[in-house]
Amino acid sequence: MLALRWSVDPFTWLSTGAVAGMEQAQNSLSGYGQGAQGYAKRYGANYADGFIGNLLGGAVLPALFKQDPRYFYKGTGTTRSRIWHAIAWAVVCKGDNGRTQFAYSGFLGSLAAGGISNLYYPAASRNGVALTLEGTGLGTLGSAAGNLFQEFVAKRFTPKVPDYAATNK
Repeated sequence: MLALRWSVDPFTWLSTGAVAGMEQAQNSLSGYGQGAQGYAKRYGANYADGFIGNLLGGAVLPALFKQDPRYFYKGTGTTRSRIWHAIAWAVVCKGDNGRTQFAYSGFLGSLAAGGISNLYYPAASRNGVALTLEGTGLGTLGSAAGNLFQEFVAKRFTPKVPDYAATNK
């Protein structure tokens, strides 16, 4: 359910548009062309990458690997420790047993999204393994950025966030 909620989140649409705009300005994936049509193709490809990665890495694979793909807000400690916590959770997660483990589901979801993107990227931009690995790396970096956003920004806009400082005493 969380994976599907992500797909209709306004922040997803805005961030997808920003990435498509940067790609348009740099003319990356030049096979899409320029103008409104090129931007729309870039937007669609970016949205598809995120949707596929999130659906596989945030719903299907976590069920198979018995992992919890959610980010767990730290909220206390030094800024440095909170930054490291947010970045680390891009590659680790909690298992159903409550223990921290490598996030197979997130990694394989990003890998699958990168591989599937070879089907709809412009022919000149499809370079097989390199595109797949680039997509995987970008998916991991995107997770780290999203975690940092949640750790330092989202709490200000989220009602009813638990007071972790009070529970850690």
